[in-house]
This record gives sequence, structure tokens and C-alpha cells, in this order.
Amino acid sequence: MRIGVIGTGRIGTIHANTLSRHRDVGSLILTDADAARAQDLAHRLGETAAPGVEEIFRWGVDAVVITTATSAHAELIGRAARSGLPVFCEKPIALDLPGSLTAIAEVEAAGTVLQMGFQRRFDAGYTGAREAVRSGRLGRLHTVRALTSDQAPPEARWLPLSGGLYRDTLIHDFDVLRWVTGREVTDVYAAGSDAGPRMFREAGDVDTAAALLTLDDGTLATLTATRMNGAGYDVRMELAGERDQIVVGLDDRTPIASTEPTGPPAADKPWTGFLERFGPAYEAELNAFVEVVRGERANPCDGREALQALRIAEACELSRRERRPVHLAEIAGGSPPAVA
Repeated sequence: MRIGVIGTGRIGTIHANTLSRHRDVGSLILTDADAARAQDLAHRLGETAAPGVEEIFRWGVDAVVITTATSAHAELIGRAARSGLPVFCEKPIALDLPGSLTAIAEVEAAGTVLQMGFQRRFDAGYTGAREAVRSGRLGRLHTVRALTSDQAPPEARWLPLSGGLYRDTLIHDFDVLRWVTGREVTDVYAAGSDAGPRMFREAGDVDTAAALLTLDDGTLATLTATRMNGAGYDVRMELAGERDQIVVGLDDRTPIASTEPTGPPAADKPWTGFLERFGPAYEAELNAFVEVVRGERANPCDGREALQALRIAEACELSRRERRPVHLAEIAGGSPPAVA
């Protein structure tokens, strides 16, 4: 199998390393807007670098992995679909709903595969939480508390391109909330703060956000995110039911300290970022993509699934901006698929 990797930044490098080691992947063709960066990675991996995207399609590949800037995702997904190629793409499909819907329509019209990169679906902790909820171990689920906290903010130049904290960061929490619980979000109420560095205000973004979500069975979920968590990278999900309560992301590297006299000590080596925290999950999702391309398993996260997470993010952004509750029915792209 020959796979084209478009984009060789941080996550593209991680994916290229995973695929280059895979027993079922014979070779890679790498390309990037920074040609020297693609060439350097290709040299280190013993793979081939292409001058541009055109060569990826012209030279012939069996599948495409897209890890470019988000603004290029939808166009590249469409190009791959028209070429009859299965695609793995980092989230989101696009920064808006029209772009997402257009890309999904092209994939569906071509009858090809689009697997989206929501790596938390492959994390052992979230998988365990899903099993606990679906087995009935917790009883009736009534409360979910989730958070994503970055240790340090991104570069200022990247913020206007990110889509904002809800679309870029909390979208992972929105997706995994649906995946773990098997429920749909019906209503949101969101707020955000830009009281941190001025670059967030200049980008029209917030550095800290919170949202209250109501699920279709009455379960309440609170989700928070921040770019300014100096203690370390912190991603957790707590699920409370009538019988039991569990937590994802609590281990000896969780960057939190107890003030109780008998509480656990602070982590000696807290998580520093998402690539470190979710390393095994990133590898597992690419292994799954290879299996999908080979026809050995069903697509674990298609474009319609990703669309629902984006709709929740859009609803939260609208709620924050207009300071009101928002029904998901107000957001285009409804009639979500049944959550597997």
C-alpha cells in the first residue's frame, strides 16, 4: 500500500512515522507547503518527498492522509474523493458548516471513505468509560464533567486560523461526549473569557471557555477549556451515575494537586501536551485507517460524525456571542446519524 501524506508539521510527522513503520504500508509520498520540511522528513524515514499536492495524485497512491492547515482540508478531501481515494483527515473537515457539508457530499457522491482524526476514541481511558456507560455499570447517567486545558497558548499568528477555542479544542470533548454516552446534544449555553493575553482579543477568540450541554435523555454535561493551564496539559472526563462514578485522565501525571492533608501528591512529571498524552491513541487511529483501506473494518469516525461535533461547537460559539441558550435544531446539518 502506498499512502500520500499532505502536511508534515507536528501531527503530520507523527502520522508519517506511524505509517512508515506499518507492516501493511509499503511506501509513503510526503509533501508540505514547506518543501524543505517534507524533504527532511522523507530523508529521515527513507520515504519519497513530492514537490506539491499535484504530484501526490499524479504519481499514484492508494490513500491520502491530510494534516495541513484546516483551511485546506475541505478542498483536499474533495480532490481525493474525485480521485476515488480513501482519506484520513485531521479535524475539523472545515472551519464552517457549508464547507463541511460540501466535502461530505463529495465523499458520499464518490462512494469513498473519509475517516476523521478524533483520536480520543482510541484512548484506553475513554474506551473504558464508554464500556462502563454502555454496560450499565453506572446506572442512569446524570452528570458528565469534562475539561481540556493546554499548558501554554499557541503562537499568536495561528489563532485567527484555528477557528476558535470551541471549534479547535472543545470539539474533541464534544465528539467524545457523544461517543462515550451514545446520546445527542439538544441544547447548549456557553460563555467565554478573553481576560488573558491581548492576542486572544485581537483574534476575536477567548482563552477560557465553559459550556453547559443538555443531552437528549436529560443528562447534564459541563465542559471547560483553557489555553493557560501552567500546571500542565490536563484532559479529563468524569461520569456520574446513580450507581457509580468514574473518571478518565486521572493518573500519576495529571497536573493537579490536592489541598487535603491525606490527598495524593502533585505529579512529578505532568503531561506537557496532546502529542505526549495521546501518543498511543494517535498510532491506533492510523492503524485503524489502514484496516479501513484494506476493507478489514468499518470506518470508526466518518464525516457525518465529525459534522455533529462541529454543530455543537457552532452552537456554543453562537451562544457565547449572543449570550443565550441555543437549541441544536437551530444549527444547519441536522438529522445526525445514530451514534454507534
